[in-house]
Amino acid sequence: MRTMRTVVLQHVACEPPGVYEDVLLERGAEIERVELDEGDPLPDLTGVRLVVVMGGPMGAYEVEAHPWLEPEKGFLAQAVGSGVPVFGACLGAQLLADALGGKAYPGTGAEVGLLPVQVTAAGRADPVFGVLPPQFPALQWHGDTFDLPPGAVLLATSPAYPNQAFRLGASYAVQFHLEVSTAMAREWSQIPAYAKALDDVLGPGAAPGLFEQYAAQVEDVNAHARSLFERFLDQVW
Repeated sequence: MRTMRTVVLQHVACEPPGVYEDVLLERGAEIERVELDEGDPLPDLTGVRLVVVMGGPMGAYEVEAHPWLEPEKGFLAQAVGSGVPVFGACLGAQLLADALGGKAYPGTGAEVGLLPVQVTAAGRADPVFGVLPPQFPALQWHGDTFDLPPGAVLLATSPAYPNQAFRLGASYAVQFHLEVSTAMAREWSQIPAYAKALDDVLGPGAAPGLFEQYAAQVEDVNAHARSLFERFLDQVW
């Protein structure tokens, strides 16, 4: 059996793949972590069988402030074009949409909290998303959104931002977080941009209440992450 060489693109140290990484390691994947915000170079795609793109506090369109975003989007387009599946989460979803001909841009307001996500009819029929219940709770912590790239299938939606997940070929993108532990969520609240979004949406001092709510449901949320990602790997590995 060939080793699944997986490139993980990170944009801040506190946003690793979480439960998704647990599943990869359980399946014997060889993980190559690339910290783009720390100046790590993008690897050659030769021999890469999967790319996982995680979140971060920057916008996918902030290429002047973060010059590495443009080559990253080129890398994602090259991966999909060469048949390498990509799985993107939050900023990773926005970057993937942008790279494939959609557009990422600031939303009308931040979506923050443990909030319901609805699976579309296409999602319920999808070989990956069909494993999820019709509605499930997910951690949302973003202010940007994206337009679907040409040919993409909308898999999930929410009242605040309709484009919550899509599939294009063998690649998948999710705006929401299922992979996050309570400790990771607490760490995110120390990032100024995330702390501001939390205070703006839920009010100053709301963080402890959010973490308490999340801790009460994190096992179910993480179980959905595991089911989703296992089904995704079943399709591409």
